[in-house]
Amino acid sequence: MQEIEVEQLSAAIERGARVVDVREPAEYAEGHVPGAHHIRMGRLADRIDELDRDARIHVVCASGNRSAAVVEMLTALGFDAVNVRGGTSAWARSGRPLARGSRAVET
Repeated sequence: MQEIEVEQLSAAIERGARVVDVREPAEYAEGHVPGAHHIRMGRLADRIDELDRDARIHVVCASGNRSAAVVEMLTALGFDAVNVRGGTSAWARSGRPLARGSRAVET
């Protein structure tokens, strides 16, 4: 499984990377990586067709555990997916901003 640090995620976002947050709705609303699309882990199988098979998918959760499981599943299905080590918690600890609220419907 491929993993990246939040510094690498930040640089990837500047280049237009796709970030998928797989946490529960309340967790996402409390604070998420700006621009992250929300598809909770429990709904991912139902919404797999929403993911772009031609682009790298950066998967994030709270600490990196759920996202690691999702990355393994996506990789097995042929996606180019990477886990963000330390998740949203590491993003926040690094001093990077968090977006708050669930402005958009789960996407």
